[in-house]
Amino acid sequence: MLNERASALWRTFTPQLFQSLRDYNREKFAKDVMAGLIVGIVALPLAIAFGIASGVSPEKGLITAIIGGFIVSFLGGSSVQIGGPTGAFIVIVYGIIQQFGVEGLAIATFMAGLLLLLLGFLRLGTVIRFIPYPIIIGFTSGIAVTIFTTQIKDFFGLTTESLPGDFIGKWEVYFHSFNTLQWTATLIGLLTIAIIFLFPKISKRIPGSLIAIIVMTLLVYVLNKFTTLSGMETIGDRFSFSASLPQAESLGLSMEKIRQLLPSAFTIAMLGAIESLLSASVADGAINEKHNSNMELIAQGTANIVVPFFGGIPVTGAIARTMTNIKNGGKSPIAGIVHTIVLLLIMLFLGQLTAYIPMACLAGILMVVSFNMSEIKSFTAILKGPIGDRAVLLVTFLLTVLIDLTIAIEIGMLLSVLLFMRRTYLATDIILHKNHIDLDNEVAPSTQEEILKVPESVEVFEINGPFFFGIANRFEEVTKLVGKRPQIRILRMRRVPFMDATGAHNLKMMVKACQKEGIALILSGVNKSVHETLTQVEITALLGEENICPDIHRAIEQAQCLLQEEPRLNQE
Repeated sequence: MLNERASALWRTFTPQLFQSLRDYNREKFAKDVMAGLIVGIVALPLAIAFGIASGVSPEKGLITAIIGGFIVSFLGGSSVQIGGPTGAFIVIVYGIIQQFGVEGLAIATFMAGLLLLLLGFLRLGTVIRFIPYPIIIGFTSGIAVTIFTTQIKDFFGLTTESLPGDFIGKWEVYFHSFNTLQWTATLIGLLTIAIIFLFPKISKRIPGSLIAIIVMTLLVYVLNKFTTLSGMETIGDRFSFSASLPQAESLGLSMEKIRQLLPSAFTIAMLGAIESLLSASVADGAINEKHNSNMELIAQGTANIVVPFFGGIPVTGAIARTMTNIKNGGKSPIAGIVHTIVLLLIMLFLGQLTAYIPMACLAGILMVVSFNMSEIKSFTAILKGPIGDRAVLLVTFLLTVLIDLTIAIEIGMLLSVLLFMRRTYLATDIILHKNHIDLDNEVAPSTQEEILKVPESVEVFEINGPFFFGIANRFEEVTKLVGKRPQIRILRMRRVPFMDATGAHNLKMMVKACQKEGIALILSGVNKSVHETLTQVEITALLGEENICPDIHRAIEQAQCLLQEEPRLNQE
């Protein structure tokens, strides 16, 4: 038994890398190296752009992709998952830095890593998948709109002071600053977008974003050297790039900072878990495998614990880079490790060249990223669906854009729970049977007739659906419509899959009320789970085991026996 448990634990908490190496060969290694090389090239402009957009220096984005990406590939539960900074975190990271500084971001990321680690070790990886789809689309689309908004200044080369943190405030500043538009920056941004969309027609193996950066950087370098044109701000004009390995630094933890940053850490952890497992699930469909969600969370947690010590930003699974890995033949986590080595070499030997990259070019890249994140098709599809899903989608979207992502997820989840409760309430039906029960469509012994007669002074209520707190009121409404008080009431519960604590409490009150009114109560078709609940809340003892019957036939027989004891019933 102990050996079996140890073996099960080993399978649950073994990184995919170790399993992939069992049948690894030279052919797979060659494919992994090629895929890793291409993914590294694809990740380069994105890591720099995400770092700058998040409010940190460009090398911090690269450090996140290198260290975080390595840990995700080394410890993760997917064969092809690529980890690193992603666009989804730009809004969160930027907001945390504005409020708590870079040190606050490091603490929040570290705490988020601990939460992810805990989720993984508690084997809660599958639970994250139950986040309602309208919430995921709502906050993803909201983040896309927010990212697009943050890039307006650099895309058009606007001359503004510090931008406000809120969505409407940013657009007010943009509106009053459009007279400072620099046509050269706008042209660079437009050409960047055009190259990204058009270059795949020439080659799909080389990312258009990389070609755009190379072309726009060379163009701006030449223009700056041989002309007097203005409005072409580069990374070097705003940041200093350190092309060296970072030194680990302490985080300065304190209980006060932990208390302040816990909500932000929770948001990072939940969004990271959702995005990582969503990316891994998409990859599963492409490679016909099944990832280990718990190990994926452990890997993401470990990455987010380590990265803050080197100044990095939150790490998660990246869908676009993961799919690039798959399309270019990646077979194992070795490809993800190769991609981090490629990024490390570029940072060490070519990192200084990033100073010449135009800010408008990065803005164009991020606008394309926001467009790809917008989930327009899914958004419009949900808008055509049920009104409840539309409400959850729009509320989550608007709160993400106008208020805060943390509040958006919390309110979205609350609305989803209320919507689920309402749908469950409406799905539970109560039917009154008097005089007879039609068994025509039911499974019953062949010796029974299709029409089951119900004795006079007996009424049968059939409950179809969960017996939870919302059903008690409906049951009272139905019983009031009956009129004449019966001597015996049968609750047919064959289609009650479960009963919650409130439902059990209400049923107990119902039993006591029936006894007080002199009505005998019989339960029919109670399944094992519900029967255990009845015993735990002492309803079985209150009713008597003889009044909890396995089927409706036995319940009718019990009712007839009780009717023969009518004098005793009247005394009660």
